[in-house]
Amino acid sequence: MGCGRVGSSLAESLDARDHTVAVIDQVPGAFRRLSPGFRGRTVAGVGFDREVLVEAGIEQAGAFAAVSSGDNSNIVAARVARETYGVDSVVARIYDPRRAEVYQRLGIATVATVRWTADQIIRRLLPSGAHTEWIDPSGTILLVELHVSPAWYGQPVRGFQARSGARVAFLTRLGDAMLPTADSLLQEGDLLHALVREGHVEAVQALLDASPEGMDG
Repeated sequence: MGCGRVGSSLAESLDARDHTVAVIDQVPGAFRRLSPGFRGRTVAGVGFDREVLVEAGIEQAGAFAAVSSGDNSNIVAARVARETYGVDSVVARIYDPRRAEVYQRLGIATVATVRWTADQIIRRLLPSGAHTEWIDPSGTILLVELHVSPAWYGQPVRGFQARSGARVAFLTRLGDAMLPTADSLLQEGDLLHALVREGHVEAVQALLDASPEGMDG
């Protein structure tokens, strides 16, 4: 749903991978963003209207992406796709990251845009504290981005895991993501992306802010 810059690019990419694609937009002229060679279906109408969704093939859909310019429209359409038509893979574009966390708890994957991007840039300019990147639908497990204090440089990732009870999913180092091994050591500038239980985030960040004195190995 949505044939703006994101929607048209997504539709073209899926079409190029030989997926069957339908694009919904309220403005028929928006379909001009699609290339002449686009093989998918275009449906003019409101993206959360059930008749429009059925015309687009929602009853046979394996996935649904709501990427219009409106948060409310996207989340309503995403919920209709998930709850009414049982589509397994549903993603909603959300401009307000505060809403994104709420809808992730409903089991709807969200992609927050402008404000989220600005927040990520600020966090790299002025790093401090932990930042939640993902919450599982039950709200029990969080994926958080954690900054490492200089006292931990040269310490093994496995030591942090043993002390914190968290599990490191991956590291961001010099702008690149990497999977740590059993022998990986923390370095200056590293960002830890760790799975942490709800309610334990502050304690885990406090551990990284302190010195790991007395830690084994």
